[in-house]
Amino acid sequence: MKNGPTKEKKGRPEYLVSACLAGLESRYNGKGNENKSIKRLVSEGKAIPICPEQAGGLPTPRPPAEIINGAGSDVLDGKTQVRNLEGEDVTAFFLRGASQVLKFARITGCKKAILKDKSPSCGTGKIFDGTFSGALKEGQGVTAALLIREGIEVGNENDF
Repeated sequence: MKNGPTKEKKGRPEYLVSACLAGLESRYNGKGNENKSIKRLVSEGKAIPICPEQAGGLPTPRPPAEIINGAGSDVLDGKTQVRNLEGEDVTAFFLRGASQVLKFARITGCKKAILKDKSPSCGTGKIFDGTFSGALKEGQGVTAALLIREGIEVGNENDF
């Protein structure tokens, strides 16, 4: 190593992916939601796993949370909140996490994301309706909405 470490040229990863889809135990209940195709992308260096809720400072496990009376774009615009099952306002954690994921996308050069549908952070087509009843509604989670606003292509595990 007389001349320092050699720099091996590698391609940049193409995707950011929800960490739970890569099999990491990052979901609110402390479990993963492994998708074999997405896990393979990570193992091949084509994708980087990240959990917005953990990046925002929430512990794992944590009480489930839902967006109340709106969707991710409404949270970004300050029109509504994210609350957990205990009634606590956890909006700041979701906003911080979304911001961190966006920074990570910019640092890594990722222009695409594969996110976990139905999540209040990562949902891309459907999210829970805010009543903690299991009912779904159309909309995106906070992180998905921010990435879309910033021009990052967003899909979910069902699109992939």
